[in-house]
Amino acid sequence: MKRWSLFASAALLSVLLAAGCSTLDERQRVWIFQPSDRSWGNSATLTEGMQDVWIDFQSSVTGEPARLHGLWLGAEPASADTPVMLYLHGARYNVAGSAPRIRRMHELGFSVLAVDYRGFGKSSKGLPSEASAREDARAAWLWLAARHPQQQRYIFGHSLGGAIGIDLAAYAKDEAGTIVEGTFTSISDVVSSFKWGWLPVAPFITQRFEAIRKVKDIGAPLLVVHGANDSLINPTLGRKLYEAATVPKQFVLVEGGSHHSTNSIGQVQYSTALSQLFRMTPPSAGADTLEAVAPAERPAEVPVRPREVRGTAPDGTRAI
Repeated sequence: MKRWSLFASAALLSVLLAAGCSTLDERQRVWIFQPSDRSWGNSATLTEGMQDVWIDFQSSVTGEPARLHGLWLGAEPASADTPVMLYLHGARYNVAGSAPRIRRMHELGFSVLAVDYRGFGKSSKGLPSEASAREDARAAWLWLAARHPQQQRYIFGHSLGGAIGIDLAAYAKDEAGTIVEGTFTSISDVVSSFKWGWLPVAPFITQRFEAIRKVKDIGAPLLVVHGANDSLINPTLGRKLYEAATVPKQFVLVEGGSHHSTNSIGQVQYSTALSQLFRMTPPSAGADTLEAVAPAERPAEVPVRPREVRGTAPDGTRAI
């Protein structure tokens, strides 16, 4: 993944060259999303056993019909206590590139719907924006709710997808919980964390992704996971996002985890956090799904307390 520090220098250069506002906005969208139909590795092999999903809706952002392509992994939920998840990927690669991470979330017990934003993979063509990605996430959430109205539904977002997920959680109000990994507080804060951070580019940022502001509006428990060795999104931004949330929450710092490997080497910490924060029962041997205590059954007199879980990563592990 290209360093987002390119965004800082390029944005300032665009201003100095007196680029038009529309051109600057378009360039930011390209640099932030890096949309493509590429995946990491062999798509057919990565997505084996996953079902294609198509979501059609009328876009209020573009005024045109829109179609999202997604992947579904998991059998039909066995009961109302079996959770389903909307997976929102980060920049650059299409949804197939997230297949290993999707499988790991499935192994933790979720049936997973993962979607491509417009501009990625087989979804409608076009240059994505914060507004269009927000609309895509909401359309996918409505699709999931319509087909699984009895299930507890969770939102998961990696990196840029985490900011989109926070926005969705602030809007949806019917999620059972939100999980974000390697996510930031805002694009402005990401730019400031790079060596170019002293440059005055903040006023020219049009795609702001201010998760730090929206996280205060979510109404369900929040799990924030970050790799201690994440060199792309500084772990302090994940911590800051966690601290801004007012719901029951948990922060998991995975020792040795990078921006891409945290999900893989942090599976034990993930399982522990799901049990502690969301009251989920870990999958037993041979089981396809885990179960969660329904919100109404959660003992009100025992609030979930914020806590931090730290873990040690094995050497040599690499994932996307």
